[in-house]
Amino acid sequence: MNTALRITAFTAGLAAAFGLALGVGNATGGDPAPRPATTGHPGHDTGKPAGQAGHDGPDSSAAAGEHLPGGLQVSERGYTLSVENPFVTAGSPTDLRFRVLGRDGTPVTAYRQQHDKDLHLIVAPRDLSTFQHLHPTLAADGTWSAPTALPAAGEYRVFADFTPAGATEGLTLGADLHAAGELRPAPLPETGRSVTVDGYTVTLAGDLTPGRSGPLTLSVSKDGKPVTDLQPYLGAYGHLVALRAGDLAYLHVHPDTTTPGPEIGFTTTAPSTGSYRLFLDFKHQDTVRTAAFTLTTPTTPATPATPATHAQPTEEPPTHQH
Repeated sequence: MNTALRITAFTAGLAAAFGLALGVGNATGGDPAPRPATTGHPGHDTGKPAGQAGHDGPDSSAAAGEHLPGGLQVSERGYTLSVENPFVTAGSPTDLRFRVLGRDGTPVTAYRQQHDKDLHLIVAPRDLSTFQHLHPTLAADGTWSAPTALPAAGEYRVFADFTPAGATEGLTLGADLHAAGELRPAPLPETGRSVTVDGYTVTLAGDLTPGRSGPLTLSVSKDGKPVTDLQPYLGAYGHLVALRAGDLAYLHVHPDTTTPGPEIGFTTTAPSTGSYRLFLDFKHQDTVRTAAFTLTTPTTPATPATPATHAQPTEEPPTHQH
């Protein structure tokens, strides 16, 4: 399965996103055998990013002829993300409840499965210090719910990544979540080329070059030995969620490689300069872990990225929760 990470430039002065960063977290459970992932998802890197920069308002990108990264708007193509209670208390157990509304305002109750799930829910604070990848449950009335706890006070972004039943293309909607408590703002975490999570060392090779696609490879080892028996998680040996610092534009990518480690390769394109947090999910010994990196592009002027099409891998995985 092969996927190229691609973002189109949107408003002047905004950097298009791709970053992989610190990750902490465990999840357990078996997964089915690898299967081909589905293409044509704007929230994923399939060459059709979606979203409206700067506000949670109706989709105006179509009228403007723009294609923007996912997760920047609460409404798109007639669908709206409605969070039941956007105000929570930091550090306390919270049941996140939300609905996806159609053009007529009624909740969507039927979805087309993407990467073994009907809907993926990502939660991240504005400072990108943590990352949660949740898989909520759907009630008959169209209400989704996911138990979680936000670790610190602050402003968070919730991303719903899904494909409605009957749709040929998925989308990613985003909404704000406010966690009350004592706020301690922190700068973007700094990482080197290697990070450690639960005894696993993940090493990053490659760079994000504005306007030009190139390889980004992550190698997994444990106790100094390469891990060659990674397990498929949600249809792939690795998942990459990239969030752009500043506006939290969202991308969910899948690897070029189909071997179970130690290397997980991605093809990436950053159409402009900027700093990014990249979160890599991988599964080994029946546990999902997340490694995260902060990556900054060169400061040279960006040029528009050329669209690229790649096949998906045959397999599909802060604090991370499932």
